[in-house]
Amino acid sequence: MQLDDICDKIISGQRISDQDYLVLEKTGDFYQLGFLADTIRLRKHPDKIVTYVIDRNINYTDICISACKFCAFFKTPDDKDGYLLSFAELAEKIRETQVLGGTQILLQGGLHPGQPLEYYEEMVRFIKNTGIHVHGFSPPEICHFSTLSGESVKEVLRRLIAAGLDSIPGGGAEILSDRVRNAIAPRKCTADEWIAVMEEAHAQGLRTSATMMFGHVETVEERLEHLRRLRELQDRTGGFTAFIPWPFQPGNSALTDMDKTTAFGYLRILALSRIYLDNFDNIQASWVTQGPKVAQLSLSFGANDFGSTMIEENVVAAAGVSYRLSEYEIRKLVADAGFLPEQRFMDYSLV
Repeated sequence: MQLDDICDKIISGQRISDQDYLVLEKTGDFYQLGFLADTIRLRKHPDKIVTYVIDRNINYTDICISACKFCAFFKTPDDKDGYLLSFAELAEKIRETQVLGGTQILLQGGLHPGQPLEYYEEMVRFIKNTGIHVHGFSPPEICHFSTLSGESVKEVLRRLIAAGLDSIPGGGAEILSDRVRNAIAPRKCTADEWIAVMEEAHAQGLRTSATMMFGHVETVEERLEHLRRLRELQDRTGGFTAFIPWPFQPGNSALTDMDKTTAFGYLRILALSRIYLDNFDNIQASWVTQGPKVAQLSLSFGANDFGSTMIEENVVAAAGVSYRLSEYEIRKLVADAGFLPEQRFMDYSLV
């Protein structure tokens, strides 16, 4: 199919095929992709509202047996500098978050080899007693808990939900292609396992987000494979609330010699994601990796969500990238771009 035909297809609201995606990726003009993504965004969100959430990333441990090549955050189990937060430390971080109007915490950590499933159940129960929403444990962590406990993923999720788990973040997806995963994260769950955790979470009533970390060893076709698997799962379950694409940050990692994705490259991928993922209502800008001005531009390339105020963020910061924005700054950036800023909850209902 020719590019003009594909553009007509998108503007009329039809789903594009994988072949259409590849044609767009190869021949689509930068501004043309932005226009098409913005058209879809306005169709889904004609009110011009841009949402954001006030929350905090709490990384409960940096001790991890996965040793992913792209990660500058983890410590090995025998590293004396590794940490595991105490419940008292968790409580103080949550208290600070709530004082700032925070409605949730994003709870993620390394794959710690020394804690049983009961520890994580106790952690969730402890956090829920504060009254905050627990958006916690990405699929690699769920698979890790399953391996350590000998319980199925289904049972692990059932027990965590009973303890108070509210939703699951989309981390650990990287690229959902096993060639890529074997190259950069061979000890992490497979692409099939990541999808299976999310499908089971949706079946048990949890809403989840989805991510894509791009710009490292993957091919265009593998990026498409990632998007296809997400779109197919969303067709089956409707359980994803949002998609967050963000470019790999090579600083201080084992892949430090790789080039960083440019803002131009990031905006192209953002637009292509909005166009292809027609069954995702929300696409999130990544100001944490791109900075405020590119994130502002993202709102014209398909994004309708500005993400989190990120009261605390450790993983991207470990790669040497440390943008910070207050709620006031987020609201001003959104308004200056011609949109209406609104605080939201995890499920995208407005506060």
